[in-house]
Amino acid sequence: MIKVSSSQFNYTYNNETRFPYSIGTLVAYFRTKLEIAENFNFEKTFVFRDKLDEYIKKCHDSDILLCSCYAWNWEITKILAQEVKKLNPNCMIIFGGPQVPNFSQNFFDEHPYVDMLVHGEGEYILANVLEEFLNKKNYLQIKGIQTKDFRTEPEPRINDLDKLPSPFLTNTVWDLVDKTDEIRWISSWETNRGCPYQCTFCDWGSATATKMRKWSESKLYKEIEWFAENKIPYIDCCDANFGIYQERDLEIAKKATQSAMETGYPQVFRPTWAKVSSEKIIPIAKELQKSGILRAVTLALQSLDENTLDIVKRANIKFDKFTELTAEFRRNEIPTYTEMIMGMPGETLESWKKGLDTLISDSKIGTIYIYNCGVFQNAPMNVPEYRKQYEIETIRSPIYLTHVASEENQIIEYENIITSSSSFTKDELKEMYLFSWMVLSFHHLGIFEYIATFYKREHNLPLKKFYETVLEYSRTTESIFSKEYKKTIEHRDKGYDGLGWDHFDPNLGDINWPMEEATWFRLTSNINELSDGIKNLLVFLENKLEIKTDTGILNDLIKFQIFLLTMKEDKREQKEENLDFNWKDYFVNNKKLEQSKVCYTYKNQILENDDVQWLIKTLWYGRSGTKYKLRPEALEEGKSEMAKLITN
Repeated sequence: MIKVSSSQFNYTYNNETRFPYSIGTLVAYFRTKLEIAENFNFEKTFVFRDKLDEYIKKCHDSDILLCSCYAWNWEITKILAQEVKKLNPNCMIIFGGPQVPNFSQNFFDEHPYVDMLVHGEGEYILANVLEEFLNKKNYLQIKGIQTKDFRTEPEPRINDLDKLPSPFLTNTVWDLVDKTDEIRWISSWETNRGCPYQCTFCDWGSATATKMRKWSESKLYKEIEWFAENKIPYIDCCDANFGIYQERDLEIAKKATQSAMETGYPQVFRPTWAKVSSEKIIPIAKELQKSGILRAVTLALQSLDENTLDIVKRANIKFDKFTELTAEFRRNEIPTYTEMIMGMPGETLESWKKGLDTLISDSKIGTIYIYNCGVFQNAPMNVPEYRKQYEIETIRSPIYLTHVASEENQIIEYENIITSSSSFTKDELKEMYLFSWMVLSFHHLGIFEYIATFYKREHNLPLKKFYETVLEYSRTTESIFSKEYKKTIEHRDKGYDGLGWDHFDPNLGDINWPMEEATWFRLTSNINELSDGIKNLLVFLENKLEIKTDTGILNDLIKFQIFLLTMKEDKREQKEENLDFNWKDYFVNNKKLEQSKVCYTYKNQILENDDVQWLIKTLWYGRSGTKYKLRPEALEEGKSEMAKLITN
């Protein structure tokens, strides 16, 4: 038997890791070919990064090594292949996957240990390669491959996906991994392939030639049942646009919900939602929400600058429609999140600030994430002509792996991120980063949210100007905020120098926290320090901008703002605060601010005695569900406990 080894390295989070889905899909198809099934033995796939040395030794007598390559496993896969070739020079090493470069003229000079590249969907291509391996090993007639000597024409896309057997229903994924009590296996899952969009920052549309193709519903329903029978907790639906087929995807959601309610599995269903989200998605999201398996719905933006969106070929919904959607999702109690990409060509420092100001002015906005603009290997943004046109400069940066433990990342993986373009300099990008950190940490995560909103409403102070003033205060005045500012400057400069974006604070556990989350944790660790810090900041702001607000109002507003935050030192099951003004009516119902003795109460969202688990529940797992703060509409009004005792 011909021995075939394979790799699809991934990361392990909280003892959970993914099945080697891509390899599983390939092997399931190979086994339908009699000649391949009778002559090839497919060994277990290499998945765990910490077992690299063991995997290399297992290849001492392998005839073929199939490597599934992604941005997050490119470096470790190259090391595996290089060492296997040294140990076993006769092993045929084949690379495939999204990280295999389409522009690969010098690839084999730089990577002589690789024998063949597969371009495109691998099922048909590799089956042809394996069959020819049994014969004359003349691969010139096989489409979709490249060696050091030749490159063949592309293999047409697979139009009838139902010709591909399921790696789940055939139990192929279990054949490729070890069942152990220590690891919970989670699954990537496709219901369709293709993407109709051509966003230049993404390699999805170009990788699938845009045409959408679907698996049959009957096969998908059986796979959902398989997930339940095998107690798979987490389904990562990696369609490019789940929800684009509204009626069909609603039925899939119903099946997943039924399964979760009857069996407890899956526990999480995480789709990549349709790029242009609409109210059509709401029924699908509500269906998933019934069983608690929905985390959040994407309301995609990336940028709010029309010129930038035109350059990256990204058709956004208009922002007035976007605000209608956020309100509609909020009314339906469906959590949402919005992703913004910082540093795309066409963006300027001013347009970026203006876009964030517009975004956070929507009081119904859900979770916000901001990312550097990565240039993927096969994305249109990486085409030499495109890069030249927009003067795109990049830096090779250690890939950022949020929330991993420090020891997990021993072999560093890399990504290319944009550091300048024709529309902004590297220094301007650094200012974009700083303003983004300010908006995420202080407004989105709630530390200044209602204070800034108060100044906008009472003094016509734009949110952008408020946070620019906070930045100036942090630059010029020693305070708890300046300490965070200095940490962020150091972190930012290190990142844009190509030294990585990891941020570990021993006081926050052995977890790689996003900078905005680490800032929030540190600033909310002491109620009195935060309160005093905000008071001093507002003195600076009012003096600088020549604004005058009654001290009693400001002190009560600060108390209200802090009361809404989930603070670790506040262990009360039912939180309560007596205030002097009608803040809930003011912010929620747009009422006039009036002096009115009121007691607000709400149930503490996170009650956890273990410090690290409290952090995890509040912002790692709790960010999408807004566990770190309470929205004022959820406040209850009534008498304080002391008033009740006096009355009684």
